Amino acid sequence: MAGKPPQSDPVQDAPQVAEPKHAAAGLPAVGHSLRIAQRQMGVKRTALTLLRVNQKDGFDCPGCAWPEPEHRHTAEFCENGAKAVAEEATLRRVTPDFFAAHPVADLATRSGYWLGQQGRLTHPMYLAEGADRYEAVPWERAFDIIAEELTGLDSPDEALFYTSGRTSNEAAFLYQLFAREFGTNNLPDCSNMCHESSGSALNETIGVGKGSVLLDDLYQADLIIVAGQNPGTNHPRMLSALEKAKSNGARIITVNPLPEAGMERFKNPQTPQGMFKGAALTDLFLQIRIGGDQALFRLLNKLILETEGAVDEAFVGEHTHGYEEFAEAARAADWDETLTATGLERAQIDEALGMVLASERTIVCWAMGLTQHKHSVPTIREVVNFLLLRGNIGRPGAGVCPVRGHSNVQGDRTMGIFERPAPAFLDALEKEFGFAPPRGHGYDVVRAIRAMRDDKAKVFFAMGGNFVSASPDTEVTEAAMRRARLTVHVSTKLNRSHAVTGARALILPTLGRTERDLQGGGEQFVTVEDSMGMVHASRGRLEPASGHLLSEPAIVCRLARRVLGEDSRTPWEEFEKDYATVRDRIARVVPGFDDFNARVADPAGFALPHAPRDERRFPTATGKANFTAAPVEYPKLPEGRLLLQTLRSHDQYNTTIYGLDDRYRGIKNGRRVVLVNPEDARELGLADGSYTDLVSEWRDGVERRAAGFRVVHYPTARGCAAAYYPETNVLVPLDATADTSNTPASKSVVVRLEQSATN
Repeated sequence: MAGKPPQSDPVQDAPQVAEPKHAAAGLPAVGHSLRIAQRQMGVKRTALTLLRVNQKDGFDCPGCAWPEPEHRHTAEFCENGAKAVAEEATLRRVTPDFFAAHPVADLATRSGYWLGQQGRLTHPMYLAEGADRYEAVPWERAFDIIAEELTGLDSPDEALFYTSGRTSNEAAFLYQLFAREFGTNNLPDCSNMCHESSGSALNETIGVGKGSVLLDDLYQADLIIVAGQNPGTNHPRMLSALEKAKSNGARIITVNPLPEAGMERFKNPQTPQGMFKGAALTDLFLQIRIGGDQALFRLLNKLILETEGAVDEAFVGEHTHGYEEFAEAARAADWDETLTATGLERAQIDEALGMVLASERTIVCWAMGLTQHKHSVPTIREVVNFLLLRGNIGRPGAGVCPVRGHSNVQGDRTMGIFERPAPAFLDALEKEFGFAPPRGHGYDVVRAIRAMRDDKAKVFFAMGGNFVSASPDTEVTEAAMRRARLTVHVSTKLNRSHAVTGARALILPTLGRTERDLQGGGEQFVTVEDSMGMVHASRGRLEPASGHLLSEPAIVCRLARRVLGEDSRTPWEEFEKDYATVRDRIARVVPGFDDFNARVADPAGFALPHAPRDERRFPTATGKANFTAAPVEYPKLPEGRLLLQTLRSHDQYNTTIYGLDDRYRGIKNGRRVVLVNPEDARELGLADGSYTDLVSEWRDGVERRAAGFRVVHYPTARGCAAAYYPETNVLVPLDATADTSNTPASKSVVVRLEQSATN
């Protein structure tokens, strides 16, 4: 029997704190997964649904983008994947009666957890100008409202078309096609807030803005460096791959400001031994200070250069450019400065060097811990330098591995969701569809918020996601959204963004990954691209949560017909009826998708081409892999301040809050906690269990405050603190972004801790 949603928000003012765990998964993860799933779906639906997750004839998990192995387990999902599926396949419903009972002002006071727990949206909902609550409207009326606003704009560039990473390849391709035929490249997406720094650095250095490894490469590696990443919570199935790599002889270095249970020991629930004993994963833990990664890799590069025979001179000579300038900069790296920047001991770096030199095949994996700093792009370039020095790109068991978050975030970018599209992509689009797409760059996420704030953008349309909660500088973002003429969200469930609206607002309910998609051409499937560039089909099997839902492709096609009218030569009606016709067009526009329909019929899917990996060919401006030589940067703290990183709890995926616990870190029944090194806490006079306000400091002098956080003495790196987002996004200044990529610098926020009025 499925449980009912909470009637009121749970009290979170007294979180309970225990010792952090030292192992991830195992029986507790299995039990927690099943309890959550049964509470949302009931016993029978839980069994039927979870056994289809990530199967070749099933649906792709709507959670993370970690790839599936060729040989799959019966239960090919993790704890957080089970939570994501349960929340989508829930039996709970948010009907028009719910909105009648809850004015927008009431919804705005609710937590993200409470909103998400209410269930699936069932009808298109409209908030009229001056109204205090949403009311149900027919789909045609909803499209009329959007068309009225879009066609009334002075310029197409006054519209913003945001995309979340859950959107399928087919929907993303249609969405960008509509936006560009409408006349704008304003296609901000969630990549702007996460791996934009990775794409910026990799495009410049190796010519492809994606990772260069496949799953089999991890199994063949001698050394895997996991930097700025917490797989145990954010990509739990990655732990299985690391366990297999270890059993094949790989060694693992973990580089992170916090110790994380999943990288200490993994209790694989697929095997009896794994369930109870588990496998130790990390061989060397480098507890680095926040933002010290560039300095670490720069010094390692210096030491490699100083070691006779350590550089792969044949590879460097044949395949790289800029070596001499890089080498000069690397040789100038200073031990004392590096130790200050990283907080590490000299012996630890020497030990890491020994492991690097002993490895013939090295992979570096990373996530937000490297991508969300001012100097993120030069940091990732330095990682590439590190791999190039020993020829570790373009051979089995070696390469770059940026681990993407949301399920199809990489595929959306491949399909053209990008505010700065390549001219070649626009040329192909023009040739295929017979219209001239706009050539000027559009707005990314940060620039989109500024545009709304400054009345330069008046319509905001979101294909999925929770833009308000995901974005930085919460008060600025919310004020900007409220200046819009119309805000539209294509969603499966309620979230905070539905309560922060423009003058008018629409919520358009859509099918989830788990649901059957029937169109005029019969039952449809969609495709996704995982974090390693593998493309495969996803087929929902459940009956839709409501008869009033439309698929994302159908929403785009109907909107396009209504807005563009008979002037459009694009066969939108045909695309809506049969997604195979969309894939035929993708095959003619997007490189690597030749014979798309035939190749995706293979249950295992197919790998997209990757020139550096496949041929050691680097499509950069120089025609070679580029060494770079940026100055070393790292955050410098004023006295009495800490450097805060925002992070997820274990009961959370991106901005979706599944529960109020963070089991691996020992936190229960609350999210407003700040993790502080005990020595730092004592110096600042912060007792464990006391309450503090977090106040960020930025050059604009604006006070940004997150009030009422319980202090938790925790083994973070010295000078560093951590707290959960989205609660701490209020502290991240809109203009505090990474150079080049413009990604919000959410992992290095200077804060002072002030006594809180909260007891």
